[in-house]
Amino acid sequence: MLQKQLDSVNKAIANIEDGAQSYTLNGRTLTRASLGRLYDQRDKLEMRIAIVKNGGRGFKAKYRGRS
Repeated sequence: MLQKQLDSVNKAIANIEDGAQSYTLNGRTLTRASLGRLYDQRDKLEMRIAIVKNGGRGFKAKYRGRS
């Protein structure tokens, strides 16, 4: 379910980046969507997928320090 939503969001982003003025997402037609909102939604979905894949324990982030 989450992956399907992520695929739809990525498709919508690609369509807008390619110059589309409107797109269909989950059966709804949207016009002039905000790329910022779609990017935010994509980030949230990617994080939720990572949490599910990690057994609900969240995910690890590595600090690389300053160069």
